[in-house]
Amino acid sequence: MRITIYCPEVYTYGSMIVGRILKDKGHKVYLIRKMDKTLLLKSDVVIFSLYSTLHILNKKIRETIENLKKSKKNKIKIYIAGCVSAYPEIILNELNVDGVIVGEGEITTPKIIEGDEEGLAYKNGDEIVVNYPKERPDLNHPIPLIPKDIGQQWIRGANVYIETHRGCLGNCTFCQVPKFFGKKIRSREVEDVVEEVKAFKKAGAKRIAISGGTGSLYAFKKSVNKNKFFELLEKISEIVGRNNLSVPDMRVDYVDEDILEAIKNYTIGWVFYGIESGSDKVLRDMKKGINREKVLDAIKLAKDCNVKVGGSFIVGYPTETEKDYLLTKDLIVDAELDDVFVSIAEPIPTTELCDLVLSIPKEENLLYKPHEGIYKKLGLSEAEARCFDLLIHSEMWKSNPKPLTPQLYNIYLNEAKMQGKDIRDITELLFKYRDILLQKK
Repeated sequence: MRITIYCPEVYTYGSMIVGRILKDKGHKVYLIRKMDKTLLLKSDVVIFSLYSTLHILNKKIRETIENLKKSKKNKIKIYIAGCVSAYPEIILNELNVDGVIVGEGEITTPKIIEGDEEGLAYKNGDEIVVNYPKERPDLNHPIPLIPKDIGQQWIRGANVYIETHRGCLGNCTFCQVPKFFGKKIRSREVEDVVEEVKAFKKAGAKRIAISGGTGSLYAFKKSVNKNKFFELLEKISEIVGRNNLSVPDMRVDYVDEDILEAIKNYTIGWVFYGIESGSDKVLRDMKKGINREKVLDAIKLAKDCNVKVGGSFIVGYPTETEKDYLLTKDLIVDAELDDVFVSIAEPIPTTELCDLVLSIPKEENLLYKPHEGIYKKLGLSEAEARCFDLLIHSEMWKSNPKPLTPQLYNIYLNEAKMQGKDIRDITELLFKYRDILLQKK
């Protein structure tokens, strides 16, 4: 069969793995990140690998699916895959597709292509049938199907993110990972990762990031397996060089001096902590399992080891008060981070945050509540105003601050407005399916 896998803008790691497995089964597989309607129309099967709820609302994707269904070759099978498969009921009501490949698709996708229904959700009249996979895949898979232009894409400082493990021990209310991949840590063998890195480098990828959600949880059993983590970093660094390897995501409660020293010695020398808030109350509400003191201790430890620190923050969480927000601003002053990322709380379906957003009136949601403070003339919601304000505030308190030029001011303002619009669009979609989403709980 001719199978095309479309990834909007970015080749997802999962699509490259499934693409290789399908190719090894004898199929002719095309992996694209830019829409090619001619190629899609020549396909027997088209898989849309979607990694954001916004993709469900994307006009271009919706129109492409409709055009494929209306084409003369109306026997093209269309499937949706990716992390959005966690909520097939929404997809099957919004998009005219043959099915949703539910969960991790390495085992099930080849079977679904041949007509099996394990791991497939589909419509049967007015009924939606969801057949969840019976098992999770072994992560020691063949070398991915690597696109020729892999070296041209750029995702948060890397050409590609290579998966070293799946699963997360955390309970963060805003995160879908534990439900999608499970709470148990499943890790790949070091040598399999190393061979994959060699293949990506040969294909043109220069900067490699390794990730499984939290880098130091690689090979975790009952505790952090530092020796395996160090071995992994050392061997990859020998291939690409320390200036081309990053381990972007770390929990503040799973780092110590040894881990940070390894990051300094074998990588670009950065860690990125999911800090989220400077308020202990909000951190408890988010079920982060950390507090302000642990955050500041982890930042200080990294700096003492000469490792640069980036921090991500979430504003507009439903329980975040003005006082909570001011505590976040205070933490940024105390931390003097090297880089800061700010996002408005996004209610991803199947998360506790989604349930919380759906349980409160819209007028109480900070995304909809008009900002009445110093940015009132800008017409922002309270969530947008906090996002904008924190971006400006963070810039002044970075280790190497930039002057707030009119250009930078407008960049941050547009960022806050864009996030607000996108997340309101997602929220409206969720309210449309409120009863279905809450019933699943």
